[in-house]
Amino acid sequence: MLVVVAAQFVGVLALGILLLIEVVTAPSASFGTAVALIVLAGLLVVALGAVLLGIWRGRAWVRAAGVVFQVLLFAVGVGALQGAFAQPEWGWPLIIVGVLGFVLFVARSTAEWLSGRDEAS
Repeated sequence: MLVVVAAQFVGVLALGILLLIEVVTAPSASFGTAVALIVLAGLLVVALGAVLLGIWRGRAWVRAAGVVFQVLLFAVGVGALQGAFAQPEWGWPLIIVGVLGFVLFVARSTAEWLSGRDEAS
């Protein structure tokens, strides 16, 4: 589970950097929207970083945050498969990683790892 979330963290970090480079080098149709996407990617990097650290430390609260992220990742993947601008080369990997992450977050071994470890350090 740690490896999957770490890969997701790196992916979102790379996306944020790519968006930042894009807004600096190429003119955007809507500068405000571009900045909002960069801020959103930054917040997601911080949130996934916290989840990653929580998994490393064995904190129980990360299960809820992790499951929510996996469901949202799945929804984005399904959305990428639909419409006039469908991108199956992006959609299917997002769906697969979202399902894999979800299964790992609800697995018994994850529950055992994360249970009872929220004592103050």
